[in-house]
Amino acid sequence: MHQAPLFLLPMKFVDEVKIFVQAGHGGRGCVSFRREKYVPRGGPDGGDGGKGGDIVFQADRHLSTLLDFRYRPHHLAPKGGNGEGSNRTGRNGEDIVISVPVGTVVKNAATMEIMADLVEDGQRFIAARGGIGGKGNSHFATSTHRTPRFAQDGMPGEEFWIILELKLLADVGIIGKPNAGKSTFISRVSAARPKIAAYPFTTLTPNLGVVAYGRHQSFVIADIPGLIAGAHAGAGMGVQFLKHVERTSILLHIIDISEDNSPRASRLHDEVNRELGLFNAGLLAKPQVVAIGKIDLPAVRERLKKEIDIFREKGIEVSAFSAVTGEGMETVMNRIALAMERASATC
Repeated sequence: MHQAPLFLLPMKFVDEVKIFVQAGHGGRGCVSFRREKYVPRGGPDGGDGGKGGDIVFQADRHLSTLLDFRYRPHHLAPKGGNGEGSNRTGRNGEDIVISVPVGTVVKNAATMEIMADLVEDGQRFIAARGGIGGKGNSHFATSTHRTPRFAQDGMPGEEFWIILELKLLADVGIIGKPNAGKSTFISRVSAARPKIAAYPFTTLTPNLGVVAYGRHQSFVIADIPGLIAGAHAGAGMGVQFLKHVERTSILLHIIDISEDNSPRASRLHDEVNRELGLFNAGLLAKPQVVAIGKIDLPAVRERLKKEIDIFREKGIEVSAFSAVTGEGMETVMNRIALAMERASATC
């Protein structure tokens, strides 16, 4: 079977990996004595060992996946050089700088403690520090012990397993049930071109798009794969993608009632919010713009007024739109922009 060239294969989105990091060990101190022609009793002159290299993570906006770490899970920094005679210090081991996408969280795999959250391009974090070099014998000479014949070994570098978790940085996250029309919406308002089809879980990876509004303003919108009952416990796309919602400032909740046996829109709304709350109660505090999509379909148009009235009784404002015809899209975008202004004003 003919295989496509590697450069034509799509990049796989990987948002969590486990890797091992080991900083360099410090170099050994040196045992040495001066040997000079006119100095009959040369003293100790052993130099110190060099420091081991650090393991450093650096955020890079040009990266979008942790895929490379799947094939290279071990990262070891070089050790420091050993000390030498004439009080020469060994060279320091070079630091290993590991580039990761902006939005990467660094966790200790043993304790799950968050060590760093790299949210700015160029931001650095030293995950494992290299060992200090051992002292040479010149440090141990005293008035009573003038010829020490020992030196220190270098200190070991830090080492442990780390979990890298990528959370997309987006201003607006689109949530909803599978096949609710989230991908169609993002393709309408941005240059993103996600795969779209009429079956659940078309979206297997989050899609990012930049939306321009007003004269000189823009925001990043993320299409989060559909949420089903039990998503917080791993059902469907599960927690693989719920974590991406945590970064967003605003949630656009799209509801689909186009099927003949579709439940009430308010019920679908409650089910998705329940999954958000079970995963992270703080997500329910995020502002939500609620909208019913696919109003170009007669079945939706027929139910629309009653569904909106039910939400109104609960004090929830609901918009309606069609990403296919564009009807109502401007209203939804204005509500998103207003919600973002209010959110930024409270920060």
